[in-house]
Amino acid sequence: MLGLDSSATDDEIKKAYRRLAMKYHPDKVEGMGDEVRKNAEAQFREINEAYEQIKTLRGMK
Repeated sequence: MLGLDSSATDDEIKKAYRRLAMKYHPDKVEGMGDEVRKNAEAQFREINEAYEQIKTLRGMK
């Protein structure tokens, strides 16, 4: 989901997460209509879930 290999460093994972979170944050697409907002919310939720799973697996804070 974050577009990284399993060999990515913790720092690379954090950067990818932040980049995608900024891109798909629902507040960024607020004025673009309901369908775009709903899509952004779904993407944002998936990005957060993927990041949390990676953090858990790697023991990241």
